[in-house]
Amino acid sequence: MTSSQEPKPQSDPAHFFSTDIRVGRVMSVEPFPEARRPAFKLRVDFGPSVGELSTSAQVTDYPADELKDRLVVGAVNLGRKRIAGFASDFLLLGSYDKDGRVLLLAPDAGASPGDVVG
Repeated sequence: MTSSQEPKPQSDPAHFFSTDIRVGRVMSVEPFPEARRPAFKLRVDFGPSVGELSTSAQVTDYPADELKDRLVVGAVNLGRKRIAGFASDFLLLGSYDKDGRVLLLAPDAGASPGDVVG
C-alpha cells in the first residue's frame, strides 16, 4: 500500500472482483519489534469459512487495546508473505491521511466476521 494521492492506471475489473475481501474481528494484538517500521502482529477472525488469519500492520497510531475486538476489513486471498520472519496471511485495508497515517476501513456495526465485502 502506498500513500500516493495520484490515481492508479485503469485495471481489468476481473482483478478486483477476484479479491476476497471480508469483515474480520481483531482477536489479538502483539508488538512486532522485528519489523523495519513500527507495526503490530494482529490475529483476526474472518468467520467460520475462512477462520483466523495473522498479519503485520503499521497501525501503531491506534492503541493496542482499541484494536482488540474491533471490526476490520481485509483481503484474505492474496497469499502468504514473510515479513521479518513473520507469516502474514492477509492484507488489512485502510486509507492514508495527509500525514501518511493509516486509517483503518471499518464496516458498520451490524457487520459480522466472515461477511463478504463487495
